[in-house]
This record gives sequence, C-alpha cells and structure tokens, in this order.
Amino acid sequence: MDNLKRIIVDFKKLTPEVLRLLVERYPDGYDDRDIISFKNANGDKMEAVEVLTTDTKYLVKISAKLEVTMANYDEDDYEEFDDDDPEAIPDFTIEEE
Repeated sequence: MDNLKRIIVDFKKLTPEVLRLLVERYPDGYDDRDIISFKNANGDKMEAVEVLTTDTKYLVKISAKLEVTMANYDEDDYEEFDDDDPEAIPDFTIEEE
C-alpha cells in the first residue's frame, strides 16, 4: 500500500466512483475518529476523510457540503457511469496541495 498515489481533493471535484466509495466506506457518515488532520504546503490546517482505490489514496476535504452530498447520494443518479470505462466518467481536475 505504500506505493499508492496520494491525492487531496475537494468534494466538488469528486468523480462518481470516488463519491460511491466514500459513501460505502462511511454509510452512516463519518465522525471525529475518521477525520485526518494535517497541514498543507501553505501551513493551513486541513481536515479530510480517507478513501482508497486500488492505486490511489484520496483525502477528501471535509466541509458541510460534503456531508450533504454524502447524505443525498443516490446510486441511481450515477448508474450511467461505468466504473470500468474511464471514458464514461466525466473529466475532473484534482486539487493537490
């Protein structure tokens, strides 16, 4: 697992795949013990929750909007996306810090 890419991402830039994994990992929401605190390159305190794919460790920045997005997640909204087909997932920009 040490060879995983590490990416910090804002909830607004989550792919449907990562959002689905996040909801699966935290089906009842996350709590304080799930939160990872760290300082970014600018020295600002950041808080995130972790979600893993086969090759990447995502640290998803915490915000009130993330909680609402997770609470309102409906898998049917994303059924048109095929996780095995990268062309089916819309482009997004990863925000790294």
